[in-house]
Amino acid sequence: MGTFSGRSWEASFDQPHLTSDAGIAALAASGIGGGLISALNAAICDPRRGAHHSIMELLRQRIFQIAGGYNDGNDSDHLRNDVVMRSAAGKPADEPLASQPTISRLENGASKKDLLRMARAIFEDYLASFGGSPPRLICIDMDPSAHLVYGQQQLGLFNTHVGDTCLMPFYIFDGTSGKLMAAALRPGKTPMAGEIITILKRLIRGIRKKFPDTTILFRADSHHTKPAVMDFLEEQEVEHITGLGKNKVLERLFADEITAAQARYESRRKHDPQPAEITMYASGHYAAGSWSRERRVIARIIVGPLGTDVRYIVSSYEVATAQYLYQTVYCGRGEAELYIKECKLGLGSDTSPCTRATANQFRLLLHAAAYVIMHRFREQVLKGTRWEKSTIAEIRLRVLKVAARIEVLKTKVRVRMSEALWEAQRSIWERCARRAPA
Repeated sequence: MGTFSGRSWEASFDQPHLTSDAGIAALAASGIGGGLISALNAAICDPRRGAHHSIMELLRQRIFQIAGGYNDGNDSDHLRNDVVMRSAAGKPADEPLASQPTISRLENGASKKDLLRMARAIFEDYLASFGGSPPRLICIDMDPSAHLVYGQQQLGLFNTHVGDTCLMPFYIFDGTSGKLMAAALRPGKTPMAGEIITILKRLIRGIRKKFPDTTILFRADSHHTKPAVMDFLEEQEVEHITGLGKNKVLERLFADEITAAQARYESRRKHDPQPAEITMYASGHYAAGSWSRERRVIARIIVGPLGTDVRYIVSSYEVATAQYLYQTVYCGRGEAELYIKECKLGLGSDTSPCTRATANQFRLLLHAAAYVIMHRFREQVLKGTRWEKSTIAEIRLRVLKVAARIEVLKTKVRVRMSEALWEAQRSIWERCARRAPA
């Protein structure tokens, strides 16, 4: 092959079973996500007769491949003979996995009813994750996020804010824990009130049925501040805090506070050539012409070397301070942006290449399931390790992407990893083994 660093190197292809994803074996063996995948399997009506690959096997194959960073159905072809991926899918070690055409038929075969049942299964799994301890508060963080598309995908629209053709699915998380509640494909445009209310109805109904005494908070950006949405939330006795766009009336309402902040900054600048910026918070009541009533509006005012920046939010909370509501409660939704990045950058959920919207929704739900499993793996297995606060991408790189030689024996499969990984990996494999179903 050549000479490097004073040594002769040779390449040989004589090992029967190797993998670069040994950590997937630990993830699958732990049983994390087994209940969710079973529920997804039960949600899909399978009209096939005598199929070689069951729906359960196909779901496990794709979800664990996504967890391993193989986002595209085409990846199934070169992973067919990977023993770890076979085992994760529930296949015998000597039986190949499904190929790309089979995966494509699975994606395109899902009906709208199947998709609704799958979405319900993911939400029910979220509710079940609390066990027997009802949460005091559930914070619903809803945000649309762009999936760029480059073909003739249904629902794809040119979005001027994004500057490209895209889909704009909803990602919905529990804002206090990062658990995923739902993911719904939708056109690449600003959401309408009816879309928001349709999803919220199902979420609120499910939460109230399971946890009747739990307080529900809805938190979102200004795209969700629709009169009908606020009326609906108040009818349902759901607290809300959302962004609010600027206008001349709000500028007049908070003119005194804005002027005071500017004066304080100018006074500070007289004594300091590089003064720190001034931040002030103010609260008032306001009703747009389309609103049914007045609501509390909070202004965050920043005056600094770049000028004056004022942002507004509207909230159902009347007692808490303006600073707390803006800085802690509303700005806390920034975590939801990180959860979306976990889905998109860590698990490739923004790959929506199918022509049919139902197929792309099916893919989105599989990515959502992979997020649920990886989030739970980090929360339950990696707690106390160096990776307990790592991103999903980092966990995949350091924990799942482990090279190993696989020995397939008569009654067991042995995973042989580098002895250099003993200290880093041993405790994780032991924890997964203890969790593994009997």
